[in-house]
Amino acid sequence: MSTAVVLVHGIRTSRTMWRAQLEYLDGRGNPAVAVDLPGHGARMDETFSLQGAFETIDGAVRAAVAEHGRVLLVGHSMGGLLSVEYTGSADWHPVDGLVGVSCTAIPRGAALRAYRTLARGLDAFPDRGAWLSERVLDATLPDETRGDFGAGGYALDAQDAALRSLSVLDLLAALERIEVPLWFVNGQFDQLRVNERLFTRMAPDAELIVFPRTSHLVTAMRPNEFNAVLNLALTSLEQT
Repeated sequence: MSTAVVLVHGIRTSRTMWRAQLEYLDGRGNPAVAVDLPGHGARMDETFSLQGAFETIDGAVRAAVAEHGRVLLVGHSMGGLLSVEYTGSADWHPVDGLVGVSCTAIPRGAALRAYRTLARGLDAFPDRGAWLSERVLDATLPDETRGDFGAGGYALDAQDAALRSLSVLDLLAALERIEVPLWFVNGQFDQLRVNERLFTRMAPDAELIVFPRTSHLVTAMRPNEFNAVLNLALTSLEQT
């Protein structure tokens, strides 16, 4: 039986960011689902909450396990932080492996305050900084994934609530409790690499993979290379 894959997007974006991975997984023969968190994508009219986010992840994971028996959870940025917390929570969760992408940072303190201040500053522009975001994406993403990242719209209204809520996550305690295979994937120039040594120290069996000349948007900037990481993780799980 093939391992199922559940994919969780980052802040502001949506499940559409995973189109290249969904296509790859379909060709590999692995059933996969990408979810929209509350306040994002097709659920843009909802209010973001941690409870709603965890319920979304849990529902997708349990449905995948019920149908396919085994699941690899993959999360990017905020989705990665939530996936770490979910997998390492005190309650039993049926996750067989975890890939955390661009999420090796503790979202609290001065860094979180600075990020929220920057986001509010961009919101003050007439277009809420959309022109800047589009220019950055145009300059950094290949044609094959450029349209995917924003195809579900940008959840600007959910951004501050989501950032604020992340500060209560106890990621270090969660990492200590994770007993399944774990891979961290970062870009060389990713701002969320700041605590990667701490994360790998707390989870000594985790494998850290860093893509050179790559920023925070690893999955979209280097889709083929990231798909190779998915193949590595799935092959490892299928051999156990």
